[in-house]
Amino acid sequence: MKNEIIKEPVKGSGKYKLTDIGVIPDDWDTKLLGDISYFENGDRSSNYPAASEFVSYGIPFINAGHVSDGIIKMEQMDYIPDYVFQRLRGGKVQPGDILFCLRGSLGKFGIVPINFGKGSIASSLIIIRIKIGTSTTYLTSYFKSQLCKKMIELLAGGAAQPNLGGKELEKFCIPIPTLAEQTAIATALSDADDLISNLEKLIEKKRNIKQGAMQQLLSPTDANGKMKKGWVKKKLGEVCNRITTGKLDANAMNPDGEYRFYTCAKSFYHIDIFAFDDEALLVSGNGENVGYVHYFKGKFNAYQRTYVLTGFKENIQFIKKYLDKFLAARIESEMNAGNTPYIKMGTLSDMDIFLPNEIDEQNYIAKILENMNLEIELIEIKLDKAKKIKQGMMQNLLTGKIRLV
Repeated sequence: MKNEIIKEPVKGSGKYKLTDIGVIPDDWDTKLLGDISYFENGDRSSNYPAASEFVSYGIPFINAGHVSDGIIKMEQMDYIPDYVFQRLRGGKVQPGDILFCLRGSLGKFGIVPINFGKGSIASSLIIIRIKIGTSTTYLTSYFKSQLCKKMIELLAGGAAQPNLGGKELEKFCIPIPTLAEQTAIATALSDADDLISNLEKLIEKKRNIKQGAMQQLLSPTDANGKMKKGWVKKKLGEVCNRITTGKLDANAMNPDGEYRFYTCAKSFYHIDIFAFDDEALLVSGNGENVGYVHYFKGKFNAYQRTYVLTGFKENIQFIKKYLDKFLAARIESEMNAGNTPYIKMGTLSDMDIFLPNEIDEQNYIAKILENMNLEIELIEIKLDKAKKIKQGMMQNLLTGKIRLV
């Protein structure tokens, strides 16, 4: 079947052929990664740095935890002194090298920047050094694609802790268009990456602005440390009529159920029966999301470690924003050293809530913060859409279903 000519094109004009990696344009080639690149392992001999030889500053010693999405992350980097670097027989990086993860999170990789300087790799990585004639940016686009993920699944084996080596990497079959088309594909995908990166930065900026606004709007004191005019202190148990918990186990859920079922997760599930029909705040009582607050109005049910707060005498959205900001600190203050955090009834009922006495001011503050949340959510939707579009682009461009040249 390999290289068999297909008369009917998959998309666009021209002929296509069936190869080991699927259908590609007839004027493309397929090559093994071992044919278009060199491999170099890190030094695994007695020259490998001992634990006592790592230093707080020196030459970067890069491991699998330092690479992701083409980036080498310098945070929490390991360093070795020059005399250790000099004795290493292999694994010394050069600008443009691709550092590919062989164990653990298979397929993670980082690209060595032009101005990186000296550096070496741990045994969990391998250096892929591209030969002349293949675009490095095109090849890194391939490493991010589903084609590469499928190749990893095929060659890494089904062990509990799958791993790769140079022999497996050499067998990676890669679609190879002309260098001009490689460049065009890489540029298009790079533009998509830039859009995604800009949206991520915008979300981070908006979140920081929101945090600043929450600190200013929800703080009961002014810049001089004095209580704001018209603000009062109440207990959370005073601002709502009832604080209770759900009664069900987590396994009571039904994916096809009619009603929402809240557990200690950030998402909600479904169930066949409801126990509450109200406007409520639901607070995760334990687990990794302890203190997470949901708002819902209508019929729902709840897990036995999820707290249900109903019958609010103040603006419920203001109270939710206040809990979002300050509940985590209260939980932490009550937690004994080494204990898993969880919420007791008193954690909520006796919590101090500072708020404006006038309901209109509560409404105003809640509205401002909710609008900020909505703005961030809209950008997150754009980000999710951009990522999905890019995935589709990668599949279509790397198989030649869409041609740029």
